[in-house]
Amino acid sequence: MEHRLWSSGASDKNKAMVEQLQRYGIIKSSKVAQVMETIDRGLFVPPGASPYFDSPMPIGYNATISAPHMHASCLELLEKHLQPGMRALDVGSGTGYLTACFAIMVGPEGRAVGVEHIPELVTSSIENIKKSAAAPQLTDGSLSIHITDGREGWPELAPYDAIHVGAAAPQIPQALIEQLKPGGRMVIPVGTMFQELKVVDKNQDGKVSIRDETAVRYVPLTSKDAQLQAN
Repeated sequence: MEHRLWSSGASDKNKAMVEQLQRYGIIKSSKVAQVMETIDRGLFVPPGASPYFDSPMPIGYNATISAPHMHASCLELLEKHLQPGMRALDVGSGTGYLTACFAIMVGPEGRAVGVEHIPELVTSSIENIKKSAAAPQLTDGSLSIHITDGREGWPELAPYDAIHVGAAAPQIPQALIEQLKPGGRMVIPVGTMFQELKVVDKNQDGKVSIRDETAVRYVPLTSKDAQLQAN
């Protein structure tokens, strides 16, 4: 569970959720606000859940969709690396929500790639995206979701300007560092018991620097079998 920023008065509308995040200072960028208003979170949360409540939600298969404030924070951290025409990789794409946000930011001339190892989640995420504002990019191929072990990334379309990892790894997978473009940035939760959201920047010479952004709680980035057996 990620910590909750507010627990009462959950907004019934996507726009109100975004305005709430702006009021709390989580969303500072008008571009991030615009994208989160464009992609309705309600289309990506399982029926019966409260999509606009600031809390992670279970999506089945021992996976979750992150709380809105975490998605907002990651979009803020990656914004400069999600400019039109850039390439973005979303590891553990789950419901497809953040991958759809990436697609809107990089536009049809860019590439947004989601990777997820649970085939049923890949299928449902594609259905979710088809209902969203990112649907045309699924059709034109600038947005794609693939079934694969996220720890391996998606080398076919590397290198990426932006990489987001939606599950906590014990350490940063080397394959993902390799697939980060010089000048690119990766946001990844790292740790087992205690986790830090790490910001990994690769400079133009390929030198990597890593800093801790904030303490977080994510589900583990693991094998498909281990994930399905988690209790």
